[in-house]
Amino acid sequence: MSGSKEEPRRASGDWCRFFWDPRTHELLGRTATSWGLILLFYLIFYLFLAGMFAFTMYIMLLTLDDYKPTWQDRLATPGMMIRPKGDQLEIRYSVADTESWDGFVQNLNTFLSVYNDSYQVQLNDDCPPDQYFIQEDSGEVRNNPKRSCQFNRTMLGDCSGMVDRSYGYSKAQPCVLIKLNRVIGMLPGKDGQSPYVSCGAKEGEICQDNVNYTQPLVAVKFLNASLNTDISVECKVVSNTLLAGSERDKFAGRVSFKLRINEQ
Repeated sequence: MSGSKEEPRRASGDWCRFFWDPRTHELLGRTATSWGLILLFYLIFYLFLAGMFAFTMYIMLLTLDDYKPTWQDRLATPGMMIRPKGDQLEIRYSVADTESWDGFVQNLNTFLSVYNDSYQVQLNDDCPPDQYFIQEDSGEVRNNPKRSCQFNRTMLGDCSGMVDRSYGYSKAQPCVLIKLNRVIGMLPGKDGQSPYVSCGAKEGEICQDNVNYTQPLVAVKFLNASLNTDISVECKVVSNTLLAGSERDKFAGRVSFKLRINEQ
C-alpha cells in the first residue's frame, strides 16, 4: 500500500521539477539563457517576415494608379440599371396613396442631386456635342485628375424633377431613369453613330412610352400605362460597339423591370 501511495507523489514531484527545477534553475526544461535565445530568434524571424510583407506591399502600391486599375478584365457589354430601384426591380405604387410613391420620388431626388446645373458647372466641362472628350497623358506625365463632361438634369425634360416635383408619379405617368454602368476606356459608339436605348414590352404586352435619350442617362416617361395591370418592360442599348442580350448575364446591355400603377 505504501508503494502505491509513493508513486503519485513521485509523479507529482517529477512534474513540479520539470516546471521549475530549483537546482538547475530551469523553467520547463530550459534555462533563462536558452529561453532568451529562442525568443530572440522568433523576434528576428517575425520582424523579417513583417518587413518582407511591408516591402512587397510597398512595391505593389507603386504600380497602382489612383484613378484607374493597372489591370482590368473589361466586360464586353456593361450592365444597365434603373432609378428609382424598387424591390427586385419592381415599381409598384398607388396614385391615390402618396406614401406609396413618395419613396420613389425621394430616390430620384437623391440620385439627380449631382446633376444640378450649379454642381455640373463647378466640376465638369462644357463639351462639344457628338464627339468624345479624350484627355491624353503626355508620356510619363499623367493628365490627372481627368474631368468629365457636363450633364445637366434639365436635359431630362419632363423627367428632370424641375417642373414636376413628383416625376409624374402623382399623375400615373411615372418617369424611370436608365443608366449604363461605368466602364473605364469604353467608347459606346463609333463612325459618328451614337448609341440609343430601345424599350418595349418584355412579354408581348402593349406599353406606350416616350424615350428621351441623352447621355449618360435615359429618361423614360410612361404616358399611357394601363392602370391596375402588371407591365413587364425591357430596355436594351443599341450600339455598333456593344452587344446586348447575353444569356450569361441578364443585365449586360439591358435591364428588365416591372411596373404596376394602381388607381386606388
